[in-house]
Amino acid sequence: MAKDNLKKVEGKYGADSISVLEGLEPVRRRPGMYIGSTGPEGLHHLVWEIFDNSRDEAMAGQCTMIEVVLLPDDHIRVADNGRGIPVDVHSKTKVSALETVMTTLHAGGKFGGDESGYKVSGGLHGVGASVVNALSVYTKAEVHRDGGKYIQEYSKGKKKSTVKKIASSKAHGTIITFLPDEEIFKEGTKFSWDTIVNHLRQQAYLVKGLKITIIDAREVDPKILFTGKNSLEDAFWFSELGLEVPSYSFYFEGGLVSLVAFYNKLQKPVQDTIFYVEKEQDGVGVEVALQYIDDIGTKIVPFANNIYTPEGGTHVTGFKTALTRLLNTYGKKNNAIKESDGGFTGEDVLEGLTAVISVKLREIQFEGQTKAKLGSMEAQGAVATAFGDAFANFLEENPDEAKVIINKAILAVRARKAAKAAKDSILRKGALEGMTLPGKLADCQTKNATESEIFIVEGDSAGGTAKTGRDRRTQAILPLRGKILNIERARLDRMLASEQIKNLVVAMGTAIGDTFDIEKLRYHKIIIATDADVDGAHIRTLILTLFYRYFKPLIDGGFIYIAQPPLYKIKKGKEIFYAYDEAEKIKVIGKDAPDLEIVEGDESIEENTEEETEEVKGKKSSKIHVQRYKGLGEMNAEELWETTMDPERRILKQVSINDAADADKVFDMLMGSEVAPRKSFIQTHAKMAELDI
Repeated sequence: MAKDNLKKVEGKYGADSISVLEGLEPVRRRPGMYIGSTGPEGLHHLVWEIFDNSRDEAMAGQCTMIEVVLLPDDHIRVADNGRGIPVDVHSKTKVSALETVMTTLHAGGKFGGDESGYKVSGGLHGVGASVVNALSVYTKAEVHRDGGKYIQEYSKGKKKSTVKKIASSKAHGTIITFLPDEEIFKEGTKFSWDTIVNHLRQQAYLVKGLKITIIDAREVDPKILFTGKNSLEDAFWFSELGLEVPSYSFYFEGGLVSLVAFYNKLQKPVQDTIFYVEKEQDGVGVEVALQYIDDIGTKIVPFANNIYTPEGGTHVTGFKTALTRLLNTYGKKNNAIKESDGGFTGEDVLEGLTAVISVKLREIQFEGQTKAKLGSMEAQGAVATAFGDAFANFLEENPDEAKVIINKAILAVRARKAAKAAKDSILRKGALEGMTLPGKLADCQTKNATESEIFIVEGDSAGGTAKTGRDRRTQAILPLRGKILNIERARLDRMLASEQIKNLVVAMGTAIGDTFDIEKLRYHKIIIATDADVDGAHIRTLILTLFYRYFKPLIDGGFIYIAQPPLYKIKKGKEIFYAYDEAEKIKVIGKDAPDLEIVEGDESIEENTEEETEEVKGKKSSKIHVQRYKGLGEMNAEELWETTMDPERRILKQVSINDAADADKVFDMLMGSEVAPRKSFIQTHAKMAELDI
């Protein structure tokens, strides 16, 4: 267990270690100020806040196990074997310290001026437990310490009773159980198993020697959990109950090195040895691990006090500055950089890099309440110095590794220059202003981007139908010929040499690469409309790969959509229905229809003959005609408008990225050069495929 990672805190940890700054009432009025949003992200933020308090105990060297359990009816239970929240009376609030922590904003062990609190904390400025309590319709705190078991229950931030000792206990630690308030989280209070597992796996890498267990007990009968002798009323750990439920346990001694290896497990490393440094610099704990891979993307995963900071901050700035300076210095010193190549830019040295940066500070400042970006200036210099010294030694001591890293950066320099030349020749002045739009683009009449939308369709046949059926004022059509280039491993110069991709880039108007400007986007709805077959799915994946790798702000901004054309046209008598999936088709046809003859095929729907009409006159038709659409080109213009393009009736799916790291892994696996991971994925999920035979 690393001494710098888990530091024991000297001094007595008691009631007076808890500092009080202000009241709790504002939280329910403006929850977004404290948890970012009241959607799914904010809902899961509640779990992170309670978990962070337990994790801070581990960072202080006082906790080795944390257990997170998803319980029935959207309850969450977090248990740790730390010291347990103090329960004695606080000198200022005159109530139990437990009640103070749970019901008072800015109360916690993060604010003590002496050495009795936490040296390093990741909690939301000490407000975590009270904010979760305020936004939950039910909360229960259970503390084991000093030989006793103490409990207190709350509702919407207010206590339901005083702190009570209900039994003796030899255990030590804290258990928090809470149920989010549906009045606050109107989008729902159902937690995502995958989101919780992925987040807590990441945390396990960051705290060496900490075991984290996640258990999904949502399908367990509550009577089993909460009644009888072998229930949670008597068990400190859920795992003691011995129930057969889905679970994961994470424990990593390798820390950040293991995390980099995890991120790169589907990649081909060009640098065999994962670089790692852990050092305290000017009062700041600095950890960095990195490895270069055979790829053109960059993955930098930064943390501050174990809080993931997706927008980076001062620690990332210090790292990038030092990395660029060091590789330039080493390359020139060893005559590896030719005069014609020039020096490396920050963009050059980041190509193919996977890095994890973790800093720990006593006093931490974030930009924004949800901790997306680190603002503590001391972190920049500390990371630059600690990482810079260690990485310089690494390059000198590992000349073979240094050579492949420098060569990779040189390739990036040459590719950057080639890409700039290609881009300059393609995206000339005026090309993005509608003067040289692609010839195949049928543009809309309005120039107001907020009401404009472009349909990216597959082939000239579908393009012709869509152009006829569209609303010319607001809808543009861009047909693509065949499958576009797989850009997952293609550099910008090769990409822009593709006529299909060039047409799409010019049509959108944003430019690409370092000249990308979202303000110049010509359409606020970019709709991918491909056929409902294997080729259509492949084309859609290729287009999404392009958007994810080079136009990610368009996905983040909610501009990308996928059209959902119907699979079936069904005629029952004189009525016509459209079904968008198999279940809807069955619903239209009816399950109990033994007297009906169902005709399926790609042919046009036939009318009943005169004889059939006479035969069924006065009663229900004996035939249902079902047409299976294989492509948009099979529809006529009116059908395409009614089912897929009419804003009043169509179905669009907005593309979003809930977890960028997971999305990145999926695109690497499906579209990258490594065959084995893709083959394994196909074999694993083969039974889930819907085959069109």
